[in-house]
Amino acid sequence: MRDDIKDTIAFLAKEDISLFNKAELARRYNCDPRTIDRYLKIQSGELIPKPSSRVYHSKLDDYKTTIINKVDVYGCTAMAVYKFIKKKGYAGKYSIVADFVKQHKDIETKKATIRFETNPGLQAQVDWKEDMTLVNRKGQAFKINIFLMVMGFSRKKFIRITSDRSQEVLFQCMIEAFRFYGGLPHEILFDNMKTVVDHAKSSFAQTVYNDKFEAFAKDMGFTPIACRPYRPQTKGKAEALAKLMDRLKVYNEEFDSWDDLIAISNEFLKDINQELSQGCDDIPDILFEKEKEYLLPLPHMELLQSYVSRQEEKTYPVNRESMIKYEGRKYSVPTRYIGERMTVTTDDSGTLSIYYNNHLVVCHEITSRRYNYTIETACDILKSDAMRGRSDAEVLNFVQHNLLNMDRCIGGL
Repeated sequence: MRDDIKDTIAFLAKEDISLFNKAELARRYNCDPRTIDRYLKIQSGELIPKPSSRVYHSKLDDYKTTIINKVDVYGCTAMAVYKFIKKKGYAGKYSIVADFVKQHKDIETKKATIRFETNPGLQAQVDWKEDMTLVNRKGQAFKINIFLMVMGFSRKKFIRITSDRSQEVLFQCMIEAFRFYGGLPHEILFDNMKTVVDHAKSSFAQTVYNDKFEAFAKDMGFTPIACRPYRPQTKGKAEALAKLMDRLKVYNEEFDSWDDLIAISNEFLKDINQELSQGCDDIPDILFEKEKEYLLPLPHMELLQSYVSRQEEKTYPVNRESMIKYEGRKYSVPTRYIGERMTVTTDDSGTLSIYYNNHLVVCHEITSRRYNYTIETACDILKSDAMRGRSDAEVLNFVQHNLLNMDRCIGGL
């Protein structure tokens, strides 16, 4: 049916059907008067239209399967697909390909927008709030990451502030979360983060987990699930929790040290687990009392400790300032270790011990200062550059009187 004729007849029919002049309408639309008569009978219900027997062919028909495969399986763009099928004989325009790809993605995305709820203990979601900056009372900027886990049924949340998002830190945070919940969900949903997914071996159709993560998941006892393409709402609970972390911005200029930030985040965690969740219209702490009964038991303590130990043995590079960075703060080592990697341990007394090949190199008191030196390493650093040629006594005298102001001098190295 011609839409222009159909629309005109539908409009005029509302006014007065007796006003129709079939011959005039036929001249206006360059068609036979009998066509106008047929449209009028269809409009009045006197005639039921027959479906058209005409078969419409698109220049894209022979390539649609190829396009969907390239987009879904390999994540190709519309332009890349257009260039590819053009060499295969496609004679149409790029805009036709782009429209088809957009429509396909829209359909796939809408399939994922149907909200679903999980049974108690079945699923949790994990994500990161990345590179958030908070400023302390002294104007020092703390660039932090926040590990996020949320239970699917109760919306019980767990957060942990970290200095990086390495795989070891991910394992450490997840183990802390398992202890916090007192058990494990049967499955955990992740974004396609590189600490979880082997991007080189994965495609849009098949996810391959990296070996270390796969071993971790197997040891812990949960099943990992990676988000699928076109599924932005799949891990919506974790996304909502990430947005909730913006409430921490009110603590700018309200803290002094890293330890203060940890205390603030712990208090914040208590608060949000006692607030009404919009997702389930209930209090997470209350719902979790039911959910915890369905969690998997914690793995054996020795197994948990083995992964915690791996985190403690993480190596830290010595930069050109002859310092390592630990939890957002820098600690000095002798200059002969520049370019090497050191291991770090801490104890309950607040001491940071730095090792090279299992040999103790230097110990520091863990502080909130941005730069931390011992007298010996400060002398070593200054003698290597800024105060080269000065006597040991002169360097030592300078350090003893200016240790807190060393940043300005070392910063010129």
